[in-house]
Order: sequence, then structure tokens, then C-alpha cells
Amino acid sequence: MEKKKLIWYWIITVILSFCIFSGGLAQALQTEGVVKGFKPLGYPTYFISIIGVWKMLGIIAILIPGFKLLKEWAYAGIFFVMSGAVISHIASNDISAQIIAPLILAVFAVLSWYLRPADRKIISVD
Repeated sequence: MEKKKLIWYWIITVILSFCIFSGGLAQALQTEGVVKGFKPLGYPTYFISIIGVWKMLGIIAILIPGFKLLKEWAYAGIFFVMSGAVISHIASNDISAQIIAPLILAVFAVLSWYLRPADRKIISVD
């Protein structure tokens, strides 16, 4: 069972990492499609780059060995950004296919966090 869990961890984490990192790069570079997607939300343009850079740093933190506490924060940050994207689109009446990807990625972030191997977890000693 442990081997299946590890395989699912890596499948989900690779998909999550690719999607978040590539999306973060597009945001950091403020590509035309990304800026257009943010327009209905009313956020300032500079906010797009900030979110993009933080997404890329979060994925790097999740993928590199060690830094277990940083990984916890990165998972939380990715979940907050993705769930925040869903809520932002709903709140601005921009309910469309735009909310599907962040919703799925929020679920993938939780699954990746839950399935992570013991050497990537903070183990409390009581």
C-alpha cells in the first residue's frame, strides 16, 4: 500500500507542480491571456506578478528535499491562492470555466500534502 501511496503522491505532485509553476511563470511575465483573465477581478496589474513569483517559489519549496516547515507553508500558500482565485471569480460574477482549474489545483494541493512521504513531513515528538 505504501508504494501505491508514493506513486500517487508523485503523480499528483508533478501535475500540481507543472500547472502551478507554468501558471506562475505566465503571471510573473504578465502574458496577455493572464492579464485578460485577471481583468474581471479588478486586481491591479502588479499583483499578477507578485502572485506568479510566489507560486513558483512555493513549488520549488515543495519539490526540493528538506525544509519541511517551508513545505508546509508552501502547501498552505498554494491552497490559499487557488481557493482565493475561485472565490474571487465567484465574488466578481465571473463564474465560468475560469474557476475549474483553480478548484482542481486546490484539491491537488491537499492531496499532495496528504500523500507526501514521511521524509517530507514534520513529525512532532511529544
